Amino acid sequence: MRTCLFAVTIALLGSTPALACTGTVAICDKASSGAMTLIAGGQPARVVVEPMADAGVRDAAEDLAGDLNALAGRSGRAQDRAVLIGVLGQSPAIDALVAEGKLDVSTLKGRWEGYVQQVVEAPMPGVARALVIVGADKRGAIFGTYDLSRRAGVSPWAWWADVPVPVRPNLYVTAGRRIDAPQVRYRGIFLNDEEPALGEWARSSFGGINARFYQRVFELTLRLKGNYLWPAMWGKSLWQDDPASAALAQRMGIVLGTSHHEPMQRAHVEWARGKGGAWDYTTNDEKLRGFWRDGIVRNAGRDAVVTVGMRGDGDEPMTSGTATKLLERIVADQRGIIAEVTGRPAAQTPQVWALYKEVQDYYDSGMRVPDDVTLLFADDNWGNIRRLPKVGETRPGGYGVYYHFDYVGGPRNYKWLNTNQISRTWEQMALADAHGVERMWIVNVGDLKPMELPTSFFLDMAWNPKAMTMEAMADYHRRWAAEQFGAGQAAAIASILDRTTRYLARQKPELWSPDSWSLTDGTADRVLGEWAALDRDVAAVRPKVAATDAFYQLVAHPVEAAGNLARLYVTVARNRAAAAAGDPAANGLADEAQRLFANDRAIRARYEGLNGGKWRHMMAQTHIGYTSWQQPDTDVMPAVRRVAPGTPRTPVAVQPPAKATEIDAVAFSATRSAGAVRWVTVPGLGIAGRAVMPWPQTAAAQVPGKGPALDYSVTLPAGTATVEVLAAPSLDVTGSGRRYAIAIDDAAPQVIDLWKGTGEKEWAAAVSNAVRATRSRHPVAKAGRHRVRLWMIDPGVVIERLRILP
Repeated sequence: MRTCLFAVTIALLGSTPALACTGTVAICDKASSGAMTLIAGGQPARVVVEPMADAGVRDAAEDLAGDLNALAGRSGRAQDRAVLIGVLGQSPAIDALVAEGKLDVSTLKGRWEGYVQQVVEAPMPGVARALVIVGADKRGAIFGTYDLSRRAGVSPWAWWADVPVPVRPNLYVTAGRRIDAPQVRYRGIFLNDEEPALGEWARSSFGGINARFYQRVFELTLRLKGNYLWPAMWGKSLWQDDPASAALAQRMGIVLGTSHHEPMQRAHVEWARGKGGAWDYTTNDEKLRGFWRDGIVRNAGRDAVVTVGMRGDGDEPMTSGTATKLLERIVADQRGIIAEVTGRPAAQTPQVWALYKEVQDYYDSGMRVPDDVTLLFADDNWGNIRRLPKVGETRPGGYGVYYHFDYVGGPRNYKWLNTNQISRTWEQMALADAHGVERMWIVNVGDLKPMELPTSFFLDMAWNPKAMTMEAMADYHRRWAAEQFGAGQAAAIASILDRTTRYLARQKPELWSPDSWSLTDGTADRVLGEWAALDRDVAAVRPKVAATDAFYQLVAHPVEAAGNLARLYVTVARNRAAAAAGDPAANGLADEAQRLFANDRAIRARYEGLNGGKWRHMMAQTHIGYTSWQQPDTDVMPAVRRVAPGTPRTPVAVQPPAKATEIDAVAFSATRSAGAVRWVTVPGLGIAGRAVMPWPQTAAAQVPGKGPALDYSVTLPAGTATVEVLAAPSLDVTGSGRRYAIAIDDAAPQVIDLWKGTGEKEWAAAVSNAVRATRSRHPVAKAGRHRVRLWMIDPGVVIERLRILP
């Protein structure tokens, strides 16, 4: 048998991640009975792939060979052991092993992107034992190959975050067979809002958003077990800017699509470049059909999911109303083009209709598309899914979710740092999974960096949502930290990651200002204390981590940058308060504020100077000086005031606000279930780091006052008590409401709906503050201890905190 061997060496450094040396086909650093030797004495097994194998499979095999050399600490190969890679039915060597009964593929056939990894005895002449990786299809073989690299210790972020590959001179694969396949068919990312940071970096590093750039993006996506991409589109076209990019996607196994407002495999900018006239189907339908037809022709023979439908020019509504009949005609015409160009029924070409923003209004008004089209539901751009199918409501095209880690729009852009709690993503995407959403998961990752952590989580969960249990989610920070930095400091780093994203999720830093935190009730001091504690923890861990560049990017930088910005705004607030009182201390505070503003630029320079300037421009996103939802052109120093010598003091009377009694939702004194329906505590979720929510997520609505309940013991004065419940700003995904009931002592329960009677103003306040606050008033007959009882009515109401207002 002719074989092709690929071997490439990459960086060798770093702490060693712990190996999960349990089960079949596990990676271990010690030999066991029947194990296959992957690396011994620094000599890796050879990687074998046949010459007729698909080019994408050969590419992945080449990457694996390089990864094994890096793990071994040197180049070279052992002839008596091998990793054999191929696709079932396309590899003579693998098909022969199946025919001989040495390789079990009985449960693999027909499984989308599935793969088997099996240790096989005497698979070929001269090889005593091999690990065989066989895919049910091309991407199955690719995912099985990259899975081996990742489990052996090579982070998917090795290139993208400078995570060094640990040297492991001895590695073994335990005997047996392992099979895996994704539950969600299309799992992808959307590079969006990519200017100035990603765009400037790519132009500096690769000469543009071109095939060289996309090769890195495609490889990362595959290493993370993703298969789908909406390419960067701010004034860009993957197909026109560098046609090699589309060919490379097909070679590597990436399914290309286009965003929610770019139908028929055409980038939006291509319409303007072609001077097609008005983007209006009522007046320019012939030119638009020709434009769309060219997109389908250009895509011939390539994997794609075709976006259908139409939005207005420039990511805007198409009309001022809900033109259902017009959009139905557009979709029908687009499907006619697809059928005509491909020569087969439109249903045989994967299509998606994105119910984004105003397009959901069409769906809610009764518009439907053929059942073979995937319905892509969307969040509200702030991580709250707007609509989901009813449980058990199936369709051949299935359902998807378009989610956001980054956004440009109201009430404020958020693009600078990762502000996404994985616990929040888990709660929303577990809800989507419970409602049967398994055809497509795609997330807007903005510039990609610095969204490494949530991107990993999203794609890991998309592979097998049900395996990402609440317990697995709670341990994810630690496991991810171990993958990047080794097991030794993983718990400490996990704590830093958890707190950093929690503090940033409470309010996006783009929303911060000198008025964000009160100087009189201790809030400002508490916030600065939180960031100072993180600074100390980072300083304690940093010397113990060998991967210094990766540690700065993934752990230290967000703490340093966000903490500095918080100090800047609090210092400006103190300056203004001192100046208002004629206090000359205002001048020193003004100087300190200017130093902190300059330090923001210095922090950016430290990041961009890592690894010889590899990340130049990557932190170019402006974030100081917002005056509207749109980002400022440059960072703007907040205005400070100075006090001239001899200025008389002007005492300013400050009345500290009356303190509310705050109770974290998890601090209940008693809980009551209703059959299998109960309240559960979700670790890591929300402003307090833990929250409670009804479980299961698809439970039926409960009768007010009869469902699962939470009791809180509080001391109240006689009179009227106002109870404010802070809940996650989750939306009503089924149209049945987001209600809870509440009472004090034995009073009749009051029913509260999180969103009834609300509009844009209330939604904007909720997402800006990461909580939806609702209030109820209750008579209290006498002072003393009382019971506040909160009942579940609808699932999906995530309770984070209660406040008894004065």
